[in-house]
Amino acid sequence: MERYGTVIKVKPEKLAEYKKLHAAVWPAVLDMIQKCHIRNYSIYLRDGYLFSYFEYLGDDFAADMAKMAADPTTQAWWQLTDPCQEPLESRQEGEWWARMEEVFHVD
Repeated sequence: MERYGTVIKVKPEKLAEYKKLHAAVWPAVLDMIQKCHIRNYSIYLRDGYLFSYFEYLGDDFAADMAKMAADPTTQAWWQLTDPCQEPLESRQEGEWWARMEEVFHVD
């Protein structure tokens, strides 16, 4: 299992819309998240930044993310959520949400 923390900005004028969308995430989107071996997934908000945490239980993260990106329902979901977000300038090439470095963990 690998832990992931990622961050992105939320556009202030889109915050209410973003929260409304995530109050009723489409079941097919949730199913695809599970099929791509993601568990314990949370998104937090603070001062205009969204922070996500999830655990990846698969053995090929790139392949699972490609599978998710190819899913038509997920693509439709992202058409609604992406306009609410503003990626960090410091993100790596190919990232939308910027991956964060884990500096501490305890079970």
